[in-house]
Amino acid sequence: MKNIIGTNIKFLREMNNFTQDAVVKYLKINRSTYSNYELGLREAPLDVLEQLSDLFGCEISMFYEEDKSVLEDILTSAFRVEGISEEDMKEIAYFKGIVKSYLKMDRLLKS
Repeated sequence: MKNIIGTNIKFLREMNNFTQDAVVKYLKINRSTYSNYELGLREAPLDVLEQLSDLFGCEISMFYEEDKSVLEDILTSAFRVEGISEEDMKEIAYFKGIVKSYLKMDRLLKS
């Protein structure tokens, strides 16, 4: 399972055009720790997965998804900006977190 999560985290990071350095600054963790998450050598804790889900604009369950086409569908809100600052990363994650919550509430109201 760590391999699937790591592969998906890396895929979503790359599709958002974020470097590992930018993500680790946002997460406030060691680069080697994050690299181990992507390689599937270490299990990412829930708080890290929550932060990444906001940053990538997806539900945590997407990190467990084995079908890449499902992951590609969530990339419609991907920000592809180079040279992004740590503060910009926080703002993007905040915005995507709001959108993610809105979509979740909308789904719940429709069911």
